[in-house]
Amino acid sequence: MKLRRVSGLAILPIFSVLSLFAPGAATRTSGAPASTQPAPGEHRPSLSPEERGDIYMARKQYADAIDYYLRALRDSRASNQASSRLWNKMGIAYQQQGDFRAAREAYKRAIRDDKTFPAPWNNLGTTYFLADKFRKSTKFYRRALALEPSSASFHMNLGTAYYRMKKYPSAVEEYRQALMLDPNILREHSETGSVVEARSADREYFYYLAKVFASLGRPDDAVRYLRRAFEDGFKNFKRLDEDPDFLKISKNPSYIALRQNPPVPIKD
Repeated sequence: MKLRRVSGLAILPIFSVLSLFAPGAATRTSGAPASTQPAPGEHRPSLSPEERGDIYMARKQYADAIDYYLRALRDSRASNQASSRLWNKMGIAYQQQGDFRAAREAYKRAIRDDKTFPAPWNNLGTTYFLADKFRKSTKFYRRALALEPSSASFHMNLGTAYYRMKKYPSAVEEYRQALMLDPNILREHSETGSVVEARSADREYFYYLAKVFASLGRPDDAVRYLRRAFEDGFKNFKRLDEDPDFLKISKNPSYIALRQNPPVPIKD
């Protein structure tokens, strides 16, 4: 992942579960996309309110998406599971609009309808993280992970909350779990989430990411993030020499070259 810089600041990745928004998706689990083209002579079915809401979400027309999700909720035949899915989608729409209070209420309604649905637990955590309530966010991330321990995005979110709380060993472990589950989780888009702008990254953040990649035997990624740490002013070579994870890649040519010729820190 190449972290974007906004006003000179790199952005930490926080993931809300947005994968449900393939237009026309009506289930909680992903699968092969259904064909959108009718067979010759076959009548194309009209779109449901939820499907229309998904389309507006994909277009980033959040107010319209919310309106159609509310229409879908008025269907008295909707099960608790379907209702939970709709409230979660509305929560994300509100969150994209910057209305965290409405987003939290929607996520709580989703949880009330189906406590086993992990997405709103995670998404509720992101609203508290973005409000700098890092400790509180971990409560919801852990609840989401209890329901879906194989989610790389949830581990990444929990790790980033721990990082902001300066619980660095815990952050490293969560990042390691995330990268083991999804080696590409730090790309701009993962299979279960989308990057949300959060708080500025710094040299320590890049150092710890490099450390995690080194521990996983991925020297190229470790060198890339360590370079970012150097560019942001990291210069504690003794710390690198004493870190057992970096010792694992100490013979790597790219790592040796970076140590011998570190980049000049970039001033914003």
